[in-house]
Amino acid sequence: MSTFDDRHVMRRVIALAARGYGVVHPNPMVGCVIVKDGQVVGEGWHRVFGGPHAEVDALRNAGTKARGGVLYVNLEPCVHHGKTPPCTEAIKAAGIAEIVVAVKDPHRLVSGKGLSALRSAGVKVRLGAGRDEAERLNERFLTCHREARPFVGLKWAQSVDGRVVDHRGASQWITGPDARREAHRLRAGYDAVLVGAGTVLADDPRLTVRDAPGRSPVRVVVDGRLKITGGERVFKEGARRILITDRAKLVRPGPTIRRLLALGVDVAGLPGAGPYRPGHLLAVLYGEGLTSVMVEGGPGTLAAFVQEGAFDKVHAFVGPIMLGGGRSSLALKRPFDLRKPLRLSRATTKVFEDGSLLLEGYREL
Repeated sequence: MSTFDDRHVMRRVIALAARGYGVVHPNPMVGCVIVKDGQVVGEGWHRVFGGPHAEVDALRNAGTKARGGVLYVNLEPCVHHGKTPPCTEAIKAAGIAEIVVAVKDPHRLVSGKGLSALRSAGVKVRLGAGRDEAERLNERFLTCHREARPFVGLKWAQSVDGRVVDHRGASQWITGPDARREAHRLRAGYDAVLVGAGTVLADDPRLTVRDAPGRSPVRVVVDGRLKITGGERVFKEGARRILITDRAKLVRPGPTIRRLLALGVDVAGLPGAGPYRPGHLLAVLYGEGLTSVMVEGGPGTLAAFVQEGAFDKVHAFVGPIMLGGGRSSLALKRPFDLRKPLRLSRATTKVFEDGSLLLEGYREL
């Protein structure tokens, strides 16, 4: 097929892959289209974590029509046994003649091995069609496996004048319901959400996904001084929960630690009572198998990640209100100079009906 046709088919592949948003992580979102004689004979996508991969889904839909066809997929097929058998074996068994792949899989168990296995079996392999779109779609998975750390998003909601808490200490609600639904949708796309103890004590958040489709993330609370009691809503039913605290408190667990352990909360330790460097927190989360984390607050926790440059993306909601006092969204100990600010690249905005907006951008490298 021509390069133009490759791009056209790969756009469909990526649209199919995106249907897995919020339900397949920590796996990547993957779509697949099979073309033969200029006609689509099979489509599929990775529908749920632990379920069949996109290639297998598409091959089942194509049946015998797949033989001699061209298989398009946005990520290199797996070559190892995980929760499902290797996709490379299914592709070879189906008699696929050619495969077009957008991006190589950086996972250490794949990383070029899938393409090599297919070439060795006589399947023609082409790489790179739709690369930019495929990179954006799976930026969290790809960053994690390339850099051995979770992808980090920072999320907050602020007034027009940059306040996240008013002068009385209240923080709900700065934005409207549409913006809050979007925040839940974003939350569903991350493996974990992280907050400090101050946010837990002040707001008693659940940190679950309620107003959007998708799974609730792992909930991570950082509390070096162990100010929480264990009775807060964030530690109750639902997704996995992790407390990161002073390692010394785990030697002889007190009533709070014992209560959390009884609730099934995982407890991880770092030296000292904090505040902990973001890099150390990310090392813990990477060791827990998490590919991405959205840091939701409070201001001190967010400031630490910004100050260290330990983030990839910003999700900043702005409500159409002004407060004139209260806490700033980012009270940095070492502010940036206007002549050399910490700049966001590839910035985009989305405006909601009530006037709230979402500004997103990436840390400029």
